[in-house]
Amino acid sequence: MKNIRIRYYAILREQAKRSDETLSTQAATAAELYAELQPRHSFTLPAQQLKVAINAEFCEWNAALKDGDQVVFIPPVAGG
Repeated sequence: MKNIRIRYYAILREQAKRSDETLSTQAATAAELYAELQPRHSFTLPAQQLKVAINAEFCEWNAALKDGDQVVFIPPVAGG
């Protein structure tokens, strides 16, 4: 198990009803972590529509997670 801090923005923050959380997980990658969180918070966006950053660095969804990492899932930004 590893402890991961997750930050939520925009629609994900609204759906999770929080801006961040720390949880223990066995997820090995960012993709596995999002798959674990999606049903828990009823996230409506598929991972393909998000970007992911680990420790303030954009990364691929298959990037490995380590104990103490901070993960941010970034939804698409609308605007004009």
